[in-house]
This record gives sequence, C-alpha cells and structure tokens, in this order.
Amino acid sequence: MALNATNASSQALLDAQLELWHSTFGHIKSMALKTAVDLRIADAIHHHGGGATLTQIATQVTLHPSKTPFLRRLMRVLTTTGVFSIQRHDDADGDEPVYALTPVSNLLVGRSQNLAPLTAMILHPALVSPFFDLGSWFQHELPDPCIFKQTHGQTLWEMADRDATFDSLVNDGMVSESQFVMDIVVKECGDVFKGISSLIDIGGGLGAAAQAIAKAFPHVKCSVLDLDHVVAKAPTDTDVKYIAGDMFESIPPANAMFFKWVLHDWSDDDCVKILKNCRKAIPPREAGGKVIIMDIVVGTEPSDLKHREMQVLFDLYIMLVNGIERDEQEWKNVFTRAGFSDYKIIPVLGIRSIIEVYP
Repeated sequence: MALNATNASSQALLDAQLELWHSTFGHIKSMALKTAVDLRIADAIHHHGGGATLTQIATQVTLHPSKTPFLRRLMRVLTTTGVFSIQRHDDADGDEPVYALTPVSNLLVGRSQNLAPLTAMILHPALVSPFFDLGSWFQHELPDPCIFKQTHGQTLWEMADRDATFDSLVNDGMVSESQFVMDIVVKECGDVFKGISSLIDIGGGLGAAAQAIAKAFPHVKCSVLDLDHVVAKAPTDTDVKYIAGDMFESIPPANAMFFKWVLHDWSDDDCVKILKNCRKAIPPREAGGKVIIMDIVVGTEPSDLKHREMQVLFDLYIMLVNGIERDEQEWKNVFTRAGFSDYKIIPVLGIRSIIEVYP
C-alpha cells in the first residue's frame, strides 16, 4: 500500500510538472506559429495542392538549405499542435511524409478568410515584448501608463501614427480580421442590420466591416468615422463614406452605430462618453435607433474550457492598451450610465457576441 501511495504521489508531482511546463512553454507554440507565418509555410503547402513534402516546402519558402533538417523539427511541433497534419508517414519505399493543411492553417492562405496578417500583428515583437514587463507594471500605482507605453514610451496608437510600417501592420491585421468575421456576421446575424437605413462604423479603420455590410445590405448607407491619419489612407473605390473625426467629441447622425472590437480598448468612463455621443446621434428605438457592438461578453456561451480560456486571455491581452473585456453586468452598467434603456446579447461569434443596445 505504501509503495502504491508513493507511486501515486510521484505521478501527481509529474502531472503537475507537465501542467506547469505546458504553460511555461506556451510561448514556444506561439513562436512556432509565427515562424510558419513568416516563412509562409501554409502558402507553400497550398501551392502544392494542399499537400507537400518537406523538400517541396523547403524549395518554396525562404529557407537556407543548411536549415532543412531544422524545418523537420519545426513541422513536428506544428503538426503536433494541429496547425498542419501529416497525410502519410514514411513507408517501406522510403517516401517522405506529406504535410497537409488543417482547418487552422487554411486560415493562413487565400484571400477572404486569411488571418495571417492578424496573426502576424498579434505575434509582432512590439506587441509581445510589453508582457515581459507585466510583473513590474503590477507594482506601480495607478494611474499608470498602459503596458505598451511602459515598454515603448508611447501608446500603440501613437506608434501607429508615427511609424508607417507598424501602422500598416495594424491596419492589415484589422482588415483581415474584419473580412473573416464579417462574412459570418452577415450570414448568421443579418437580422441586426434589417430595418435601418444608415450606419456609421465607429473607429472602423479602413472600412472592411462597413464595406461588407454595404455589400450584403445595399439599402443601408454605410460610413466610417475614424481619425484623420486613418481616413487619409482609406480606399476610394467604394460606396462607403469616410468621415474624419473623433468619437469622443461628436458623432454624425445615423440610424445605427456599429463598433467592432473598439469599446474593449477603452475604460468604462470613456465608453460612457462615446456611447452618450452615440445616443445623441441616433433616433429613438421605435424609429430604428440602436448601437450594434461586436465584442466579448465574458462568461457567455459556449462555456467549454477553450472558449472560457480564450475570453480571459483576451482580457489580459487587452490590458496592453488599458482595455478590458467585460462580462454582462459590466456591459449593463456602461449602457445604463450612458442613458440606454435596454440591450440584447447574441452569442453567435465564437468567443465574441453581437450586442444590440437601444435608447
């Protein structure tokens, strides 16, 4: 009995060590994915019809020939973690393994559903390095610079305004995410856009979301409100109207206001100020006035571990800019303070939801 108890105790310690290491080495998993994006491995496999040997991948990507043996080790990580799969192992004839795309890596190729730019943005050193200083940030008294500013001496938005390359990285990432999710939104949540004649995408950047709405619902006159330097780079070959302005100052009138992944960047007080400006700009509820928010509502369905974990990871991640991912009660408090009378949460976008807010 004592031996069994000792074995059980040892196994429990090893299991605990495994869990600790799984979290400790999590950044290696992310960096393996970043390397796949940097080398465009998914594109190389896609180029060969969705399945390619190591030799075929090595000749397609930018890789020094001496590093080919190391590519095999990278692919072993990426197949183990589900980014790619192995279609066929070595057989008696000595054939090479054939690496194939999975549903995950299919999101790194093509056009309309390509999330490679967003992945590259999130894993860029400028957005990763601030988290090395997270522990020291917790030791400082508020009000304090956000984690990003603590590391870089400027906010993310200031860096984007001053650094054209970084600005393109952020814009490309946000455009790719909008193109991906808005295709799902118009299919699964199209009812939220019915009955409105005009919509302004607040902080909508280059307008990928507004363009998707305008294409799916031609009766809706769509505009984008964003800062001067963003609007200056807006496309001209679109029916979407671009308006240079500041959502904290004033918002032009429209039936509906739309926020996609914007309000989580701002404090409760800031969100209240923004939403009060929205309330002034929209008609009463009976005339179709409302605010449409696409954001995380922490704790909403589905409630499996992976969804819950991603919601709370996003909440920690958005501390990068002093943002917050809110649960339903926290959203309700913001809406009430801004003078809105009712809201409806539609949890149909994975870890995110559509929230309709009514005056």
